[in-house]
Amino acid sequence: MIREKGAYSVQAVIKAIDLLETLAQDGDSPSITVIEKKLDLSHNKAFRLLATLEDKGLVERSAQSGTYSLGLQAFQMAQHILKSTNLIRLALPVMEELARKLDEAIYITVMNNDEVLFLDMVDSLQQVKAVDLVGKRFPFFTNAAGKVLKSVSSIDLRNKMNKKRNIPDPQSLEMELDEIRKRGVAVDFGGLGEGICAVAVVIRDYAGKVVGALTLLAPSFRMLQDRLEQEIIPSMIEGAEELSMKFGYMKITA
Repeated sequence: MIREKGAYSVQAVIKAIDLLETLAQDGDSPSITVIEKKLDLSHNKAFRLLATLEDKGLVERSAQSGTYSLGLQAFQMAQHILKSTNLIRLALPVMEELARKLDEAIYITVMNNDEVLFLDMVDSLQQVKAVDLVGKRFPFFTNAAGKVLKSVSSIDLRNKMNKKRNIPDPQSLEMELDEIRKRGVAVDFGGLGEGICAVAVVIRDYAGKVVGALTLLAPSFRMLQDRLEQEIIPSMIEGAEELSMKFGYMKITA
């Protein structure tokens, strides 16, 4: 029974993807009858599938014609995918340069629903490495990447978010975020796991909007204070400025 249920679930996902592809490819908005024929579905299955996708905002039904088209959520998801792909494409050369220069793992990270998402990574050649975090999410207040990204948010937004997240010591966090904002870099030891050090700097676009953060991860024993201050932090800031320029950001100097 468990195997049959799993097989059914996979088939349902495949049919959902096929349906979304059909709506994306066709210029006209098809009716449920047309969808049934194209995807070889019974009326009941087609109806349930469309209703589920409609509930999620991925599909919209015209009340007048009864036809279906892609929903707003589908377009928003596509925009997020394109944005992430473009970010990775532009970031990769800078990440590779930093990884070679510092011989440590360099990540590109973004904020998603008050969590930090580790999008992509260029690894080091070191034998002892920090664990691979590509695809992992963490609450923003637990690590350098999340803190540096939130440090440039408005105070009102941060206060609302702190209340929503039930952060243990929001006042202490607020002070830390202000210090990070002034310095332009966040450093933490142990936020992403015992023995792991993270260093993060923000990336901005042409409008000054933050699009993500360059984040270095390394075993703590290699992150001595002198190396952090004289090599790691200056190189990360320089890399972030280079990447921001690729997005059209121009730093204003007094």
